[in-house]
Amino acid sequence: MTLIPESAPREHVPAERRWRLGAQPWRAVPFPGAPRARVIVDNDFSGDPDDLFQLVHHLLSPGVEIRAVIGSHLREGDPFDAGPRTAGNAVRVLHDVFSRLGLASTEVIHEGANAPLADRRTPQRSPAADAIVAEALRDDDRPLYYVAGGGLTDLASAWLLEPRIAERMTVIWIGGREHDGLAVPPPDAMPVEYNLLIDVVAGQVVFTDSDLVLWQVPRDVYRQCIVSDAELRLRVASTGPVGAYLYDEVAAVNARTAGEGRGPGETYVLGDSPLVLLTALQSLFEADPASSRHVSMPTPALDGHGRYEERPQARPMRVYTFVDTRLLFEDLFLKLAEFGRWQQGAGPRAGASDPASL
Repeated sequence: MTLIPESAPREHVPAERRWRLGAQPWRAVPFPGAPRARVIVDNDFSGDPDDLFQLVHHLLSPGVEIRAVIGSHLREGDPFDAGPRTAGNAVRVLHDVFSRLGLASTEVIHEGANAPLADRRTPQRSPAADAIVAEALRDDDRPLYYVAGGGLTDLASAWLLEPRIAERMTVIWIGGREHDGLAVPPPDAMPVEYNLLIDVVAGQVVFTDSDLVLWQVPRDVYRQCIVSDAELRLRVASTGPVGAYLYDEVAAVNARTAGEGRGPGETYVLGDSPLVLLTALQSLFEADPASSRHVSMPTPALDGHGRYEERPQARPMRVYTFVDTRLLFEDLFLKLAEFGRWQQGAGPRAGASDPASL
C-alpha cells in the first residue's frame, strides 16, 4: 500500500542537493574507483514498502552501478494495490522516490508488463524487457546481477525474447517457499509464496525452462530480515526526510493491520533487503556474499501450483539459508544517516568514523 503519487512528483530538494548516479556528494572520502558490478533492480514498488528500503539502500551503495530500475506488476486485486496498472503505479512511485532523494537519473526507470505471462512460450513485451536484453548483451566485462524482489514476469519475458541473456547475468530472487530438509513454513503460511503467486508461470519459465544462473532467497530466509519499530524510529525516521518517508510507509501498513485486528506489531520484515547484501556488500577479496550462507542444489522444476519438483540432473542453483542482518542493517542505517545529514544542508564530515557522529 505504498503511497502512489496522483501527479508528477514535485521537487523535494533544492538544486544544490541534487545528484546523479555515480556521484556520492555526501561522502567525505570519495569511493576509490569504479563500481565492480552492475545491477538491474526489479520490484513491485506499489506494494509492500520493504522494496523502498531496498531501493534507497542500493542507490546509496557506490560499489555497484545501477543500470536499470524496473517497476513490475502485482497480482490482480492485490491488497496493497488492486490495480489495474500496477507496474505503471510502481513507476510513479519510483519517480517520487528519485525526487525525494534529489536523484536526477530517471532515465534508468523502466515500466514492466502490467499482466502476468499467459503461457510459458509467449513473452509480455514491455520497455523493461527490452532494457533487460539490451543491458545483458551490452559489452561490459563486469558481473551483472538481476535482483528481483517481486514477481518474475519481466525477467521471464526477456529470456523468452533473447535466451542468450542467461549466460550474461546472475539472477537473485526474493521468493519461493521453503525447501524440504532446510526449513519449515511459518504458521498459517500462504500455500504459494507471495512473490511467486504474482506470476507462477513466469516462475516456471525461470526455474524449469531457462538456463539462468539463480540465487534464491526463499521465504524462511527473507523473514530473517526483521527489524524493530524502535530501530525504524531511532535509526531510520530520525535521519532526515528520506528516512521519515520510509518509516511513514511502514507505519501506514501497521495502522492498516491494526484496523484489521492483526496488529499493530513491534517489528517489520524488510524482506527485499538481502538483494543489497548479496551484491553491493560482497567481500573485497574473493568477492562473494562471504558472511551469508547457502547450499548448492539442482534447480527444481515448479509445477502449476508453485510446488518444487526434484530434478537431480538440473543445473545447480544457490539457496540461501542465512543472511548477515548485522552487516545489512548497520550499513543501511549509517548510509541513511550520512546521506540525510548532507541532504539537510551539512557538508560531508571528514573522517566520520564514529556512528554517533552521524
